[in-house]
Amino acid sequence: MTQLDRRVLLKVMGSGAASLALPTHAYARSKARIVIIGGGFGGASAARMLATLLPSSDITLIDVNATYTACPFSNLVLGTDRALSQQQFGYDGVQQLGVNVLNTLALDVDPVAQTVALQDAEPVSYDRLILSPGIDMRWNALQGYDEAAAQRFPHAWKAGPQTLLLRRKLDALEDGQPVIMSVPTAPFRCPPGPYERASMIAHYLKSRKPRSKLIVLDAKDSFSKMDLFQEAWREHYPDHLEWRGASDDGTVSRVDAATQTIETDFESFSAPAINIIPPQKAGFIADRAGVSNGTGWCPIDPLAFESTQQPNIHVIGDATIAAPMPKSAFSANLQAKVCAMGVARLVSGLEPEATVLSNTCYSFTTPEEAISISGVYTNENRSLASISGAGGVSPMGAEKSIRYQEADQARSWFETITSEAFG
Repeated sequence: MTQLDRRVLLKVMGSGAASLALPTHAYARSKARIVIIGGGFGGASAARMLATLLPSSDITLIDVNATYTACPFSNLVLGTDRALSQQQFGYDGVQQLGVNVLNTLALDVDPVAQTVALQDAEPVSYDRLILSPGIDMRWNALQGYDEAAAQRFPHAWKAGPQTLLLRRKLDALEDGQPVIMSVPTAPFRCPPGPYERASMIAHYLKSRKPRSKLIVLDAKDSFSKMDLFQEAWREHYPDHLEWRGASDDGTVSRVDAATQTIETDFESFSAPAINIIPPQKAGFIADRAGVSNGTGWCPIDPLAFESTQQPNIHVIGDATIAAPMPKSAFSANLQAKVCAMGVARLVSGLEPEATVLSNTCYSFTTPEEAISISGVYTNENRSLASISGAGGVSPMGAEKSIRYQEADQARSWFETITSEAFG
């Protein structure tokens, strides 16, 4: 990213933040029943902001887990000594703002009656429902890859037990044994995520199993920050990472958990540690609410992220069709703020207003070095579009001090976003 790009980005991001900082007194007397399903970066951020904007309203956050395990930085759990506990956050900070937190599973949504059915509690009613359901895997979209196979070939694309399972498989490797990773076609959660993971696994192998090698089988021929990643791989992991794109027979077509093998069109691979990142879709509650379409994702009106398929239901985060914004924690957090402001206006009898949104994705290439890509977007005219001249990517061939600085910025970002979401 050039210095001009950075100045433009900061200016536009500043104007976006200002547009969200509207006076809370305009909504303080409004009363509404607002239910939020999903307590990740989107749902928790929306709950906290709505509690501030609408202190007289009844706000309920529903998530089956009492502790949220963050995906950003979870690749460092695989490749370094970072503990999974550093990825985990509770909801005390959300509850302290007056939000009712229910740790149960949301089973169904009735858009007509405007109720949410829960696994072990009475249904809850809503005036506005915000869904932040994250992703689910498309089981069997890749032949042979179902929930049982995920115990042999962990995806680790939802941080938590799967992350630890994949790390245990790396730890159990004998030096010289290969590791295989399979990457699907887009869209999926965190477009640069597989390549940060490849970097962290390669780092692990270089430092602990130096005769082992990671082979990345990719169903695409290009990916986010490709030149930057490949520059880093040439420098740091020339003997520990091999990437094969679609045109080089990189598309995995079938897996067999019983024989611990995976197949492309022309080759089969066997390894004790295989990471399959499968095709994905919006979390299942999106289907139950009738807000996902044939793609498996959820179309929205980006002014307030209201579903285009069901009134009074909003969708934020990874589950949305919100291109050109990527499916990232940064996007989910900012979409939550825009959605919360839009909901506050709607329940107060006002129309949502256009604003500016942004995203920055940091990716570690070593435990000490990182690269990034940024974008700035407008939601005017009820559609999302990139703002020309704003955003950019890290420079190629940068001095080490730049890569170290971006790693520091990534750590600061993680501290800030987790504080904003969970308190």
